[in-house]
Amino acid sequence: MEAVRAVFSYLSEKKQQTTIQTLLKMSRLPTKAPKTFENFDFSLLKGKDVERLRVLPSLNAIYSHRNLAFIGPAGTGKTHLAQAFGYACCQHGLKTYFIKASELRDRFTTARRSGKTDSCLSGLVRPSCLIIDEIGHCAFDKENTRLFFDLIDRRYNKAGNFNMIFTSNKNPSLWGEDFEEDATLLCTLDRIFDDATVFKLRGESFRGKKLETVSLQTGKVSAVEPVATEK
Repeated sequence: MEAVRAVFSYLSEKKQQTTIQTLLKMSRLPTKAPKTFENFDFSLLKGKDVERLRVLPSLNAIYSHRNLAFIGPAGTGKTHLAQAFGYACCQHGLKTYFIKASELRDRFTTARRSGKTDSCLSGLVRPSCLIIDEIGHCAFDKENTRLFFDLIDRRYNKAGNFNMIFTSNKNPSLWGEDFEEDATLLCTLDRIFDDATVFKLRGESFRGKKLETVSLQTGKVSAVEPVATEK
């Protein structure tokens, strides 16, 4: 019986790992050198609320339908934390999808032109965790702003375990600079931040810490005079 239990345990573990790998592949999260909570250096962050970050791996945010936003300048760990949350969701069997704001805008535009906006929105509503990276790096016209609202509204009314994650180098109060229709955006932000936690990351960029500069000097090589040979 022990051998049978071992076989079933092995098969169950194998099935679980296959499911996780499938979810990671579908999530569009990087699988090469993935960003995880385990390889995020929390010691680089200071402040009284650091512990609020340390509890993110519990995934309580998704189970309580709480959205997350990571706001701050480039290189402060926004995308790493967002992807780490998505990675942890996949590890727990929760469907995740990662998309940059510029890709989302282009997808909306393509869907409008092909008459497939409903299909486009349905695909983005389905995942438990939707991560939209780099809000504020591209402009949304009036029609795409309305589609963005439709997406957020559908997810806002979604049942089950779900949340949305946003990263941006702009405070949400400035997101209107990149969306054409103010009234629609206001309704969108009301839904995003109705139940949300905003992490404002400040400080120097983490990137470049391992940068090594090597200074070299080049000089013109003198021409070598041919050596005369005696006849």
